[in-house]
Amino acid sequence: MQVKDIMTEPVTIDKSERIGHALDLMEKHDLRRLLVTNKDKLGGIITTRQIARVLGTRKSLGMPASSLHVAAATMDAIIKVLPDMDIDDAMTLLQKTSVLVAVDGEKILGWVRPREILGAVSISGVASNAMRFPLTVNPNDRLVHARRMMLDRDVGRLPVVESGRLIGILTERDLAKSLRAFRDLNDTASKQYSRIFNLLVSDVMTQNVQHVYTDTTLEEVKEIILAENRGGLPVLNRKEEVTGMITRRSLLDYLVRTR
Repeated sequence: MQVKDIMTEPVTIDKSERIGHALDLMEKHDLRRLLVTNKDKLGGIITTRQIARVLGTRKSLGMPASSLHVAAATMDAIIKVLPDMDIDDAMTLLQKTSVLVAVDGEKILGWVRPREILGAVSISGVASNAMRFPLTVNPNDRLVHARRMMLDRDVGRLPVVESGRLIGILTERDLAKSLRAFRDLNDTASKQYSRIFNLLVSDVMTQNVQHVYTDTTLEEVKEIILAENRGGLPVLNRKEEVTGMITRRSLLDYLVRTR
């Protein structure tokens, strides 16, 4: 199987567009990243995590998301590949980046993310085989501290735990949307900072979060992630305690280790 057999059509945005428009496109297409173009040529990638990074910096306080350009949050963390690349080689490359872009010269043909890989292969084992150690937050933690943890540890979601029980999840999308909402209030920089600093995790987290158990099969985990377009799922033991986090990327890493 080759890249051309699994690649899908990417959603693109020009680097001169506004970050607010990028978030609207992500929301419309249920995406966490967009390809960034510069005069129809590939220029990089913008992700919800990077938007959350930019919207949370002090130097951009007082500026609504509608005034910040996509270029301010664009990264070059992409790798160009040929459409006839073998899928096993694509898996290995995806461990180094967030997306592969299939090209023919300067023409963009499609992209491959962990999602496309997972949809094309079967996977054996149970959730405990592929889960990662969970970083968790409390609902009463300040959102700015949770944001810092997500950026410093390069994670896209944090299970929210209270009294040892899972009560929600904080995702990079929750974070970016909440920061955008407060920036669009058109407050002064100092007032914006005060509002954002006093936000709690419980104010923006997603409740009634989907989860799996340590003995849930990886095929079932994969199907939930793909069917519901989840970036990841908390993993619980049979005592209902959070013991891990399983994501598209951790599944991809497991596939590479075991193939």
